Amino acid sequence: MKKKEKKVYPIKFTEIELRERLDPESYHVLIEKGTERPFSGEYYLNHETGIYECKVCGNEIFHSSKKYDSGCGWPSFTEPIRPDAIDVQMDYSHFMIREEILCGKCGGHLGHRFPDGPSDRGGIRYCINSVSMDFKGE
Repeated sequence: MKKKEKKVYPIKFTEIELRERLDPESYHVLIEKGTERPFSGEYYLNHETGIYECKVCGNEIFHSSKKYDSGCGWPSFTEPIRPDAIDVQMDYSHFMIREEILCGKCGGHLGHRFPDGPSDRGGIRYCINSVSMDFKGE
């Protein structure tokens, strides 16, 4: 059986550069694969129109038109802005089986994907940490 090779992302930063670019909580989530407390994120209740970008590299990840209130405590979306905006990999941490969502350009940890989204919008919920993103209003 061939071992799956780890993806090489086109945008890379050194640890020093990442610590300079990111606040400690964003670094913990994006680089150390942490999570923010539910119902605490800056974008959880954001209803403005615009684009959510990866806080590390500025990659456009989600459009606000795909955001909805799932009640889970984190910003939730039904689909990324384009398929290659994200990468999905299996996450077996914390005695769970989940699909981890990574930035498609730098590999930063954004959150997780679950099959419990609105059925009329594809049935997928992208559960994303606010501290992993920046928001650019239109």
